[in-house]
Amino acid sequence: MTTILSTPQDQIDPWELTLSEEQRLVFMEVIEESLRLHHRSHFFNWLQRGFQYLLAHEVVIVGVRGVERASYDYEYLTSSRYFADAQFDAVLHEEHGVVSQAFQKWTRLGVPVFCNNQVPELDKTNFSVTHADEGLLQASELKSFVVHGFGDEHSRIATLVMFGRLNSPANALTAHLLELLMPHLHCAIVKVTANKCPSVLATTARNGRVKPLSKRELEVLEWLQAGKTNWEIGNIMQVSPLTIKNHVQNILRKLDVENRSQAASKALKLGLITRKQ
Repeated sequence: MTTILSTPQDQIDPWELTLSEEQRLVFMEVIEESLRLHHRSHFFNWLQRGFQYLLAHEVVIVGVRGVERASYDYEYLTSSRYFADAQFDAVLHEEHGVVSQAFQKWTRLGVPVFCNNQVPELDKTNFSVTHADEGLLQASELKSFVVHGFGDEHSRIATLVMFGRLNSPANALTAHLLELLMPHLHCAIVKVTANKCPSVLATTARNGRVKPLSKRELEVLEWLQAGKTNWEIGNIMQVSPLTIKNHVQNILRKLDVENRSQAASKALKLGLITRKQ
């Protein structure tokens, strides 16, 4: 389905936007379901149900930043076979990434920012439409997307969200829906990603066993234990430092530790890795 810009809706005053009766019912169901989220799998499933009716998409990128950090930690969820690690790294490239550029624009404007080369660029009081380099956008496999966020540099926890391969129109009503959903999205993201939430991210089950680490995560752990930086590990494993950073964040959560040194120490004690000479 091609995303289109609905001109009449672009002229609607934001205060006059209203949801249909069916949209209101689905919206209330989505909010109610958000209260029952406790795990990442719950979050993904939540986005695949009523949420899809309100904001149809295939790819989600989530960024979380605490007050003690200067940058966001990102992860992605997708139901599309076209979007994977390579595209994830590319769209978040600090200088050329199409999603990074859209996030930067959102930081300036504070309203939903649509990226869609098929419709005119537009800046309204409640949303913006921007273009991206056509080659980069095609390579991203996102087709079109929208970004929004919650919080700023003064917030204890701030979140950014991107919905890609968007099948909802880039117009005032979609922006209005995203504005309504964003506070609940923020709470859901915080709930399932907060490092201090043992019910969500504790890495040991009731039987005391550690959540399994992937082969790639174990390889990263080996190099962490050897004192390598993200940049050095990325060179060794031939992936970007951003990919390594995300592997490290997953390792910290799974091992229930605060930093890289603790992760390496715990992994050695558990026999997950061996000490490099």
